[in-house]
Amino acid sequence: MDYRVLGSTGVRVTPLCLGTMMFGANGNRDEQDCIRIIHRALDAGINFVDTADIYSGSESEQIVGKALGGGRRADVVLATKANGAMGPDPNQRGNSRRWLVREVEASLRRLRTDYIDLYQIHRPDPDTDIDETLAALSDLISAGKICYAGHSTFPASQIVAAQWAADRARRARFVCEQPPYSILARGIEAEVLPACQHYDLGVISWGPLAGGWLSGRYRLGAPTPASLRAARWVPNFDLSLPANQAKLAAADALANLAAEADLSLIHLSIGFALSHPAVTSVIIGPRTMEHLDSQLDAPASLPASLLDAIDEIVPPGVNLNRADAGYVPPAIADPALRRRA
Repeated sequence: MDYRVLGSTGVRVTPLCLGTMMFGANGNRDEQDCIRIIHRALDAGINFVDTADIYSGSESEQIVGKALGGGRRADVVLATKANGAMGPDPNQRGNSRRWLVREVEASLRRLRTDYIDLYQIHRPDPDTDIDETLAALSDLISAGKICYAGHSTFPASQIVAAQWAADRARRARFVCEQPPYSILARGIEAEVLPACQHYDLGVISWGPLAGGWLSGRYRLGAPTPASLRAARWVPNFDLSLPANQAKLAAADALANLAAEADLSLIHLSIGFALSHPAVTSVIIGPRTMEHLDSQLDAPASLPASLLDAIDEIVPPGVNLNRADAGYVPPAIADPALRRRA
């Protein structure tokens, strides 16, 4: 595979990043099979692996740690994340210094490594000042626990605020963003991706297949496929909702377009995300070896004529379903914050 530079870091990563959210109790429960999938991805040339403390209750990190034993760790750019609730204690979550310095040690143990290449803040935390988070991450970098810090699913305003805060206090700055991005969820094209380009941030996009909508299984007139994700994230899949009917119609049209271009819909979808000049790497999240093999040979870009045709089906900058944005700011989620007392 070719390599792309991750933002301003000088670190070179493959256009495909192996995501491991589907490894463990919430996806593939066969640990040895998950390890074989990781090894297959590495053997195919992928050098970038992404996980998170919260995936399958930390089981994903443990599986990755086992898979990277035997000398494979040094050749992998290893990324993980923190923020989500890891227990009933209200302080076992968020972006506070207290939690991050504790949780990074837990991730290091689970991953069986003495450093993490990229430590990402999984979501914004409205209760923690961004300078506290940056100060903690800067200290972890100085201590050699992590090499770089990034964030995931940050709105453009908070991306900018974090860059300004780092500059003002002379902290280590975030070097990348990990946003949701697919043909069906193009909202980040409006402000998030331009902000990342302005600050020379790497972009590691997730969800290129839109949670399975762009796998080729969702077609007009066909039975609705069974899906673990559909059971967990009802607003994203409930076909009684008009937004999901729009996704179904778009997925069907895109499948026809892919066939005309002699591509699988999977390859069209991954190639679309990789074609954006702001995107460094696209996370693929296979649950099975078959899933992995169907994604490995995706094109690193699509011709302009095909991108134009995609624009006709789903306009640039549009999320067909707002639930696919990945993060709902408190100002929207909490009615009390948008109603005068």
